[in-house]
Amino acid sequence: MVEIPAGSRNKYEYFSEAGVMALDRVLHSSVRYPFDYGFIPNTLAEDGAPLDAMVIMEEPTFAGCLLKARPIGVLDMHDSGAYDGKLLCVPVADPRQRSITSIRQIAPNQLEDVSEFFRTYKSLEGRVIVIDGWRDFDAVDDLLNNCISAMKSKLEDV
Repeated sequence: MVEIPAGSRNKYEYFSEAGVMALDRVLHSSVRYPFDYGFIPNTLAEDGAPLDAMVIMEEPTFAGCLLKARPIGVLDMHDSGAYDGKLLCVPVADPRQRSITSIRQIAPNQLEDVSEFFRTYKSLEGRVIVIDGWRDFDAVDDLLNNCISAMKSKLEDV
């Protein structure tokens, strides 16, 4: 589920109680989201929110767009001391990206742009983040399965 299209400074968030997207804030710097950014439905990450995902798109989509994407890697990051991993994905519907299966196929400077985006925008908000680096597609399953299991456990407790 896309919350923020690439190129935006507006940070939208999905409010499941109301079933709508809402403007949460505008980033106070000139940095813009490098990829479409959102979350994986039916997951629960360590930060208490759904698992974050970024999708490499040729053209930005829109807030609220549901798209099927293939994870190719993980950005390991700690935000204010808590793990805040983010999946990097490519859209299944784009035939030009069909052969992309690994972050090794993404230019290192493009990956660094993503890391620098998070360093800059989070530090301007007064948050301390640590970028631990990128892991390839073999790290995706553990993170995704843990977040799916966490959501199932939460729903069973309700």
